[in-house]
Amino acid sequence: MPDVIIRTTLHDPLTRPLIEGLISEYDGRYGVDSRPGGARTELFRYPDGINSPPLGDFLLLQRDGQTIAGGAFMSHDDETAEIKRIWTDPSLRRQGLARRIMTVLEDSAVSLGYTRTYLSTGFRQPEAVNLYLSLGYRPLFEVDADPRLYRSLPFEKNIGAKAEQTPSTPIYPPAASFEAATERVKALKAEQEERILDRLARHRALSAA
Repeated sequence: MPDVIIRTTLHDPLTRPLIEGLISEYDGRYGVDSRPGGARTELFRYPDGINSPPLGDFLLLQRDGQTIAGGAFMSHDDETAEIKRIWTDPSLRRQGLARRIMTVLEDSAVSLGYTRTYLSTGFRQPEAVNLYLSLGYRPLFEVDADPRLYRSLPFEKNIGAKAEQTPSTPIYPPAASFEAATERVKALKAEQEERILDRLARHRALSAA
């Protein structure tokens, strides 16, 4: 049976391997105490609908009825979709599955009208950094700096109607310390969360009108 891409939600039982896999990986690399509530709280920080069309999407790659990879994106604004939750079954890595998921997510974002994708990965995930660089993502950090001085490593890529245009977002300088980087990431995430939740609220209000 060929591999199948399906659209789902965070709370679908089919998503459980992805959720539990990400929790195990994040808590294993960064420690359960690296954020309040550990990775589980982070994964469920947004309400239902944030990863559903027309604002976002949540896609799984299934093989023989088993979830083997997946990912999602959510909306920052009319142009930018933030890609999240990229995961591959550890026993099936280095087979191009994450690359397939990224390509399908980008295509879905384009179909919803987005022209830019944004994502970030942790400073202890060099394999993710290499994947995003290989897919043409532009780092918004100094690649030669100590990644601990960023803690979260952001990337961007133009897609769809702007795919041939070079992104121009300023590159972040490294923070003075790991603690300063942590505070900067917290502030950035709070700003992004406010924007994302406001966009979801406005969409729901329009849908209910």
